[in-house]
Amino acid sequence: MPDSWDPQDEEIKHMPFPGLRGRTHEIIFGAETPMGKLFDVGLIASIILSVFVVCLDSVPSINARFGGGLLIIEWVLTIMFTLEYLVRLFCVTRPWDYARSFYGIVDLLAILPTYASLFVPGAQYLLVIRVLRILRIFRVLKLVQYMGEAQALARALRASARKIAVFLYFVLTLVIVFGSLVYIVEGEENGFSSIPKAIYWAIVTLTTVGYGDISPQTGLGQALAAIIMVMGYGIIAVPTGIVTVEMSKFAASEQPRCVCSGCAHPDHDPDADFCKYCGKELETETATSTETSTD
Repeated sequence: MPDSWDPQDEEIKHMPFPGLRGRTHEIIFGAETPMGKLFDVGLIASIILSVFVVCLDSVPSINARFGGGLLIIEWVLTIMFTLEYLVRLFCVTRPWDYARSFYGIVDLLAILPTYASLFVPGAQYLLVIRVLRILRIFRVLKLVQYMGEAQALARALRASARKIAVFLYFVLTLVIVFGSLVYIVEGEENGFSSIPKAIYWAIVTLTTVGYGDISPQTGLGQALAAIIMVMGYGIIAVPTGIVTVEMSKFAASEQPRCVCSGCAHPDHDPDADFCKYCGKELETETATSTETSTD
């Protein structure tokens, strides 16, 4: 079974169990029901609260004053997420498939770090605990399954993957060429001690970040830097345009289309009056329904 398996694709259409398991499944996975919507709202609020608590706990001054209370809240939320994970496994027909799916793994990662911190005692392991606790922020990824727009964005990204790959290859070639040129022009005396370091500078400059740790000192080097900076503003817009075009294509394909009765061409806007290929007047659904009711 592929990792992209989602119980909402199949389980909701065919209620897997009667009685308690079926009702529980409908509440957890059925976002269309009132109880399902209430469950989703409560779950999203708990996720946001959990991420907020983790962020506050990372502030030393807040941790010193409210660390105990934040720890209690974190454990209460962890127990709630643990029960939710177990109930999800209980009410699906294929628990192992759900556990291996993307959302199943995210659910598991959301609760493991808190329990793992119990087995890492001692002040010398505090940094390890901090790293483990950062993993709990992956809970926010569960919000994706409640956003229909995320599916459209994912389809657009998949459709534009090859174009973006070609774009990234072009950018990689560009920074290697400019980095090598700057290394030749500036040299070690101006901080460009190697080609990789010059490529790093080219990447920082092209992305308009500009850390300023190294910079060209010669006139020719500064001219190259100016060219890279100007190109950076144009390059930033390229992937955005690629994804936007794909999203527009998907949005247009989902709109209803009028079919011409003369040439049978389906590519017409819903509000079109005449065929843009043969000129015949289009019979819209409204007109058809009006004529039928009159007859």
